[in-house]
Amino acid sequence: MSEEKKNLSEIMKFRMEKLDSLREAGVEPYPHKFAPTHQSATIHDDFADLDGKQVVVAGRIMTVRKMGKASFFNIQDEAGRIQVYIKRDDVGEDSYAHFKLLDIGDIVGVGGFVFKTKTGETSVHAESFTVLAKSIRPIPVVKEKEGEVYDAFADKELRYKNRHLDLIVNPESKEVFVKRTKIIQAVRAFLDDQGFLEVETPVLQPIYGGANARPFTTHHNALDRQLYLRIADELYLKRLIIGGFQKVYEIAKDFRNEGMDRNHNPEFTMLEFYQSYADYEDNMALVESMFRSAAEAIGPLKISWQDADIDLSKPFARKPIFELLKEKLGKDVYGADEKELRAICKEHDFEVGKNDNYGQLLDELMKRLIEPELIQPTFVTDYPRSISPLAKVHRNGDPNMVERFELFIGGAEFANAFSELNDPIDQRQRLEAQADLKEKGDEEAQPVDENFIQAMECGMPPTGGVGIGIDRLVMLLTGQRWIRDVILFPIMRSSGDE
Repeated sequence: MSEEKKNLSEIMKFRMEKLDSLREAGVEPYPHKFAPTHQSATIHDDFADLDGKQVVVAGRIMTVRKMGKASFFNIQDEAGRIQVYIKRDDVGEDSYAHFKLLDIGDIVGVGGFVFKTKTGETSVHAESFTVLAKSIRPIPVVKEKEGEVYDAFADKELRYKNRHLDLIVNPESKEVFVKRTKIIQAVRAFLDDQGFLEVETPVLQPIYGGANARPFTTHHNALDRQLYLRIADELYLKRLIIGGFQKVYEIAKDFRNEGMDRNHNPEFTMLEFYQSYADYEDNMALVESMFRSAAEAIGPLKISWQDADIDLSKPFARKPIFELLKEKLGKDVYGADEKELRAICKEHDFEVGKNDNYGQLLDELMKRLIEPELIQPTFVTDYPRSISPLAKVHRNGDPNMVERFELFIGGAEFANAFSELNDPIDQRQRLEAQADLKEKGDEEAQPVDENFIQAMECGMPPTGGVGIGIDRLVMLLTGQRWIRDVILFPIMRSSGDE
């Protein structure tokens, strides 16, 4: 009876019996070590040099055709797949009998010589093989015939919850995460070349800040103290700027106790970098160059994402937020108060909460009217002071505007940056205003961080700072629509959740 017709418990029982048979025959199914000499891709690429030469390969059995005195099977290693031909007369009767006890999913090592079959497929002719791990639990069997895939392991929920299986049977998933590593390496190299120093700041913080978000709360038993998982590393990186470091960055895990959707996961990876004696204009140029460097690390500068063709090679547009809103609404809403913004939202049938404040209403207008149309890279600049508590007042003299930009591509936000506020008196007033919003029910407003303000009172140089979502950057450059497709182990509902 084939495994497809058995239930899981029967399959596992049958495989356990095979495991026992191997041990009874003196075969150790879980040895300590093995030493491959070649990977599959190398054998395929260098066949002309390796034809007839001895190689040792190792990998997971993905397909097998067991016949009488000879069999074919494919093994998969990190680089791809290679076919193996095994013959009883070459490996011996006992070894061939052991081979007959193997299943798809088992990991084996093979020693032999390279050749091509009559059909022209590069293969390894086995002269010996070693069982490296007997698979007790079956893996999904993906079938392919004439270029078409059958029984694909495609269910998103199953793939996210069983990432090991996704990586085994879906090579395109593994390639996304290989590219993710290359993108992060490119970002690091870019900042290192610009003279930035990579640092580490606390994940557990006595008070959270640096962004508007609800935190995760935990408890430190020894200190009997409530702590928070960081929502941003901004305020600690600024302490380093105050302490005398001129350029610092951190690629860090941040945590925000918020909903999950296409673009959000409660645990995510952020890049933040800060440089003394710079402003948001300097950082716009830096971010633009960084995005190009990251894209070039894995492919071309012209990409497709979210059904749109995006060109990263052209200069990124720069447009003030109120100019964009004026173009869309047909009227200037700069200086509009909360009541007027609420009326505009109502005109467009946008549902807003009765307690939503000015910033939340403006954000709703941006999300619904402007952001979806920002397909090509666009820096949206010059935001209201009331929704930018860590940004410096604009040098144009307008006390209600700050020097801030957000980068949008394909209708999604990718970066948030300021000419950083370094006036400790102004900073205290703005954080106290945030604390007042929190008292009124805004769960995402920031509390006052007294230690940070005291550090700023020692003197903070003019500084430009940037935050970039690494997960979204990877989504963009690898063409993925869901953030869970670029996070190896995303947060998921448990099987009992409704």
